[in-house]
Amino acid sequence: MSTQQLIESLNDGALKTDIPRFDVGDTINVHARIVEGDKERIQVFQGVLISRKGRGIDEMITVRRIVDDIGVERTWPINSPLIAKFEVVRRGDARRAKLYYLRDRVGKSRRLRDRRRGMKHVEGQKTIQ
Repeated sequence: MSTQQLIESLNDGALKTDIPRFDVGDTINVHARIVEGDKERIQVFQGVLISRKGRGIDEMITVRRIVDDIGVERTWPINSPLIAKFEVVRRGDARRAKLYYLRDRVGKSRRLRDRRRGMKHVEGQKTIQ
């Protein structure tokens, strides 16, 4: 067994199994646990998934949303214990792996086309509701 296979087998126990399928361009809700003193609460961050990088235990996502005409981006490890759950709100049709160009967009050009509308001709493409 190689070193890489050994490391991946050790990390398999820490991987989350309840993660829904989401891709770049989707609008998702990230339910993050916030610890304040001895209290804990859940805060929802809704935005467009603009980046996924890494794999396995090291996979990270970047979610962008607009608050008072200012773009806010947050980056989380997918398998973090501080993430309670992910919800897919809307499927977006993105033709790139990273959507960093959305940082420069303003107004209606910031929106992404809905996947159900733009990809009707593709068989086997499932949309999770």
